[in-house]
Amino acid sequence: MNAGEATAEMANGAPPRILGTSPRMTADGVAIHASNALLPDGWSKNVRVEIGPDGRIASVATGAAFVPGAVQVPVLLPALSNLHSHTFQRAMAGLTEARGPSQHDSFWTWREVMYRFLDVLTPDEIEAIAAFAFMEMQEAGFSAVAEFHYLHNRPGGARYDDPAELSERIAAAARATGIGLTLLPVHYAQGGVDGRPLAGGQMRFRNSLESFEKLAARMPDVIANLPADASWGIAPHSLRAVSRDDLRHLAPLAPERPLHMHIAEQEKELDETRAAFGARPVEWLLSEHDVSARWCLIHCTHMNPAETEGLARSGAVAGLCPVTEANLGDGIFDGARFLGARGSFGVGSDSNVRIAATEELRQLEYSQRLRDRLRVVLAPPGRSAGDVLYRGALAGGARALGRASGAIEPGMWADLVSLDLDAAGFAPLGGSAALDAWIFSAGNAAVSELWSAGRHRVKAGRHVAREAIAARYRACLTSVLERF
Repeated sequence: MNAGEATAEMANGAPPRILGTSPRMTADGVAIHASNALLPDGWSKNVRVEIGPDGRIASVATGAAFVPGAVQVPVLLPALSNLHSHTFQRAMAGLTEARGPSQHDSFWTWREVMYRFLDVLTPDEIEAIAAFAFMEMQEAGFSAVAEFHYLHNRPGGARYDDPAELSERIAAAARATGIGLTLLPVHYAQGGVDGRPLAGGQMRFRNSLESFEKLAARMPDVIANLPADASWGIAPHSLRAVSRDDLRHLAPLAPERPLHMHIAEQEKELDETRAAFGARPVEWLLSEHDVSARWCLIHCTHMNPAETEGLARSGAVAGLCPVTEANLGDGIFDGARFLGARGSFGVGSDSNVRIAATEELRQLEYSQRLRDRLRVVLAPPGRSAGDVLYRGALAGGARALGRASGAIEPGMWADLVSLDLDAAGFAPLGGSAALDAWIFSAGNAAVSELWSAGRHRVKAGRHVAREAIAARYRACLTSVLERF
């Protein structure tokens, strides 16, 4: 239905369906008219979304006539939240694909290169890299990000005068790009499950329990100059980096905020946890802690069926990073069993070796197909894979960030993304077929417009500040590579 057909329909006594406060333009004139839009109850045509000056969705009207001045888009979706990122690793992309001297290249050999790389980074460079990565996320369809931030100290482990110096740099990058930020300072206190001391590049992560609590207490100040949708949580890094006593202390530290943690990423990690704890990582965590909907467990790559189903029952979000997990050779998440048990999941770009929301979802489905030698594994009969993946990641990502987003409805943050499949060289589809075409074929090229809490940061496929952010990043990368 086009705008003229909608007007005719109203003339015949069928007014547009309106949800929210008002059908008129908001005070700052922000309105979007979508030919097709994904609403909580399904796909609708000729949808007008009005965004209030507070960055929240003020009203939604279906079967609506075009309002002059509105942004006209073909397909409008709630935008995804990226639930796991280490932005500094974006500058490493392409630097770790040559096989090293070890007979078996692995996550553990990759990690040594990463430690060497991070040891050359200055605060200015960390900020420039983060801004570039955040910009790419928005151009890829992510409106918000949970930054799992574990760089706290100078190279060698000495403190900055301000212990939140590098947290401030992440916040500055978010401010420059306009992305929605949930900042997750990471506690990292030991070098392995056995409690060995930190060494080398890990010293930039180091905190005692006391110094981490002081850092966490600074987070309200760190995000104070960001828009109102910014938030924070806490992140005990992993069972290998945080002692049992520290985790027991940190779990209730900020009970109304997100808690993120790496878990069960590598088989070596499983072996060490069994040796030290007498249980597998997820098995131990579920038995010893009140794992609930505020928890986001990153990777969950190696779980047995009981752990998979137990995690699903807990309400925690499985934070999946399929592109990074493939790049590092982590393994394959048991998505079919987890979704069959009604588990919640979201996706993240993790190492940022490739920033593309659709590729995370596509890799998740393709990994299941390659393992099982089947097609359309994660969708039940009659559903499309793209629809199931996207809706699931919307809900799980929003929950993991503690963010009121993931749906086009009044009161939610206006985290929105528009697709132009026609301009990207694909059939101009609507409904679930548009999701399938975007996720399995078109990718980043189809992202036309993006709003983060009402901030219109991507227009015609490019971030509004791309030129300045990219120039700063190129200068930074040139300097970093000279010292790496």
